[in-house]
Amino acid sequence: MSYRMFEVRHETHYEYSGSVELAQHLAYLRPCQDDAQIIERHALAIAPEPSWQIASIDSFDNHRQFFSMYAPHRELKVIATSRVGVRARYAEADFAASLPWEEAEARMRYLSGVPWRPECEFSFASPYVPLHRDLYAYARESFTDGRPIALAAIELMQRIYGDFEYEVEATEISTPLIDAFRQRQGVCQDFAHILIACVRSLGLAARYVSGYLLTHSKEKHESYIGADASHAWASVHCPGLGANSDWLDLDPTNDLVPGNAHVTLARGRDYGDVTPLRGIIRGGGDHDLAVAVSVIPDDFR
Repeated sequence: MSYRMFEVRHETHYEYSGSVELAQHLAYLRPCQDDAQIIERHALAIAPEPSWQIASIDSFDNHRQFFSMYAPHRELKVIATSRVGVRARYAEADFAASLPWEEAEARMRYLSGVPWRPECEFSFASPYVPLHRDLYAYARESFTDGRPIALAAIELMQRIYGDFEYEVEATEISTPLIDAFRQRQGVCQDFAHILIACVRSLGLAARYVSGYLLTHSKEKHESYIGADASHAWASVHCPGLGANSDWLDLDPTNDLVPGNAHVTLARGRDYGDVTPLRGIIRGGGDHDLAVAVSVIPDDFR
């Protein structure tokens, strides 16, 4: 299957009211490479030039970049550019062939002498994804007895899309998940966290995915919520799926199983593991932040 090629540009610009004397930053801005996504090139431009920087791989196999500024500065620009190829991850997947969700849940339990499964790391609460009985009750409406886990997870995604309203002003990243759940409003990060929390409340594994959606397309139906910015969705471990190492990506913001219009940036337990750019500064006073993202496929040209 051929890859759909994209030119991706992610620009972050901070302007400070005062001088920043010292800064330490961490960036997750290099897309991942796996069986369904290739990286032809990537560059990270930082101005002013960092005093020190180093790239490494984190415990979830994501690319990350540390950099430090020791000289005073009044602004920071970080521009990530990538050429990425994406192919549909689930073109051959049989969702009904995945295990009943109760059997998948049993695999998550600790048993003496049984090898540890890496997906178990994504079955527990995390800083942005606490577990709650209300989320369990909501999830159980889709996870009926004996239902294949992939089919149940897809229906859960569809219900979140139908029950929740995308509203930029409704939440902040610090808004507790249960508040976003109860008010039925939020943005893509909230919807991804809610889906993950619902799945984990059942003892199953789910992870957070950061990335991008295409910005422009000749096809009108490829007009998605969350384009022109970094995006987020969820991924549920579905034993027996037979595709993507049994991880099923789900985009509850747009009610779809990602095909070749989603570019994957990084994966973690929640937003806190894969924040595109964060840091600690000394000084600076107030600041203005501007972020611009473009994801343009070759077939748009």
